[in-house]
Amino acid sequence: MLRHYRARHEHAQTTNNPHSSQNSKKEKGNEALVNLVIKDSQPFSIVDADGFRELLHVLDPTYAIPTRKGLKAMVAHKYKEAKEKAREQLQKVAAISLTSDMWTSLNMDAFLAVTCHFIDDNDKLCTVLLRVEHFPQSHTAENLDTGHIKLMDEWGIKDEVKCLVTDAAANMIGCVRSLNVRHSIYIARALNLIVRKSFDDISSFNDIRSKCRKLVTYFQTSTTAKERLAQVQEQMGRPVLKMII
Repeated sequence: MLRHYRARHEHAQTTNNPHSSQNSKKEKGNEALVNLVIKDSQPFSIVDADGFRELLHVLDPTYAIPTRKGLKAMVAHKYKEAKEKAREQLQKVAAISLTSDMWTSLNMDAFLAVTCHFIDDNDKLCTVLLRVEHFPQSHTAENLDTGHIKLMDEWGIKDEVKCLVTDAAANMIGCVRSLNVRHSIYIARALNLIVRKSFDDISSFNDIRSKCRKLVTYFQTSTTAKERLAQVQEQMGRPVLKMII
């Protein structure tokens, strides 16, 4: 009886307090907007797009669309919450494996990406992206070693890291040696290098590959040839496919 009275009382308070309902609706809208930006890799400028603003107005005319600065702050807060949750999860893990790789953006900026892998209490393989960090310094084994140690200290997992998976580059091998953990090479990368080496060693394969590249390049750079290829496929009753390397 008492629980029933409290439930009715709380419902009456919510009903009689429209501001509370509006705030809750606004919070849900903000959360959905943040998830849209994160999951779909949308820019913060989306809140200034006329079409997007018109869509939100049709869905909910009362929703106050945040500014770029406000949206950025909400995304940063969401990241902080997710990072803290992941950190708490990692504190319960006995052994961790890291995957590390260097890559370069279209603007020729170097980045170090480190991913964490572990088994949780339910024997489920879990993965957490620890960081994609701008790495402007020289890619020496010493600098990579320093970067990994700093990252592991930040997450509090230095003693739990048992293995580091990287490519076979000399600087990465030197980095792993300095960290004194087990080293494993990317299997896919190793297989790719084996296949490439095989092509290079067998001239007939290399000739075939060269001819295929020239053929595909021709169809990719000529609009006339591309359209003609599509017409021929349609005439033969086949799906229209594009040439790829």
